[in-house]
Order: sequence, then structure tokens, then C-alpha cells
Amino acid sequence: MRALLALLALLGPASARACETALLLAIDVSQSVDEAEFRLQVDGMADAMRDPEVAEALVQGEVALAVMQWSGAERQEMSIPWTRIASHSDVERLSDAARAIPRAFVMSDTAPGDALAFALGQFGPVADCERRVIDVSGDGTPNAGRDVRHARIDAQRAGVTINAIAIESLGLAITNFYERAVITADGFVMTARGHRDYPMAIRRKILREVSRVLG
Repeated sequence: MRALLALLALLGPASARACETALLLAIDVSQSVDEAEFRLQVDGMADAMRDPEVAEALVQGEVALAVMQWSGAERQEMSIPWTRIASHSDVERLSDAARAIPRAFVMSDTAPGDALAFALGQFGPVADCERRVIDVSGDGTPNAGRDVRHARIDAQRAGVTINAIAIESLGLAITNFYERAVITADGFVMTARGHRDYPMAIRRKILREVSRVLG
């Protein structure tokens, strides 16, 4: 019995470290995003994963990562299912998969409330992860779907963090919207000055989300 207890004591911490963060990247593909801007998002996401500092943080944190696309009400898709990262080879395969994502929706409204509600229902396969984070990006305010504030309340009750990248064209209207209505109390907003700034913003954002856990 003592030997069994000693073995369980050894296995317990290792099991607890199996997944520190489950990170769901949710990218906006609504009507305001043209094909070139879509490519900037997926290529920027893929390049960010291969950044040496980001890749190392993903591996060391044993992160579980997934990617979804969203636009109007009832228009959400899991483009890359949950992938647990244990090696740099895992990161490279995930980066290649992200770069190859086809666009899920065209000519559709903007419904971030529905996107977040959908995202909240995707964490079942990674329930063992210590932290659950939705990383939502977008370049517009809602014109369809449920009230995004209700989704934020649901996330906070479930212990899920919502962070955001606001893609701005003029001013800080999108940033202000995400700060007021989207992110959770423990979340943050990062501003990209247009879609061309998105690749740099997503790199900084993933690194901040994962490195915060690693201390």
C-alpha cells in the first residue's frame, strides 16, 4: 500500500502538468474581411507558431491549441481540432495545418456573441487543462446574433478567459468595443493597426498568453 501511495504521489504532479493552457484561436472571417486579409490572418498565425520564442513557450507549457473560424449567427467552424503540443515537431505540424486552412464562410454578418458561445462549448476534450483561454480576433462590431455581453458572463462563470485582438482601420473603435463588451475581467485586448499588423500582434499575444503561465 505504501508503495502504491508513493507511486500515486509521483504520478499526481506529472498529471497536473500535462496541460497548463488550452488556447482556442478564433479568427473573424465575416464580410468585412477580404481574401487578402484572410490570408494575412492565417499566415500570420502560422508564422507566429514557428517563431522560436513562441514555439518554445508552447512546448514548455504543454499547451493544447485549436483554431476556429467565425462570422455570422450559426456560422462557426472548428478548423483545427484540439492538438496537444509536446514537441517542436508538433508545433511545425500545427503551423502547416494553420497555413492550409481554407476559408469557412464568405459574405456573412459579424456575430461575436454567437462565436464566443460556440467556443465555450468546445473545451470538453481539454477539461484537464489548468487554464482555458479564448483568443478572439475581429475587425468589426456586431451586426447580428446574440448579445456578446451574455457570452462574456457565461465565460466568466465557467472560468474561461477571453482575450482579444482588435484589428483597427481608423481610430480605436474596435479596441474600445472589445474592452467594454468582450474580454473577461482577467483578459486583455491587443490592438493591430490594420490586418497587416495582425501577424506581429498574434505573435505577441500568444507569447503573452502562454508565457504568463510559465512565469
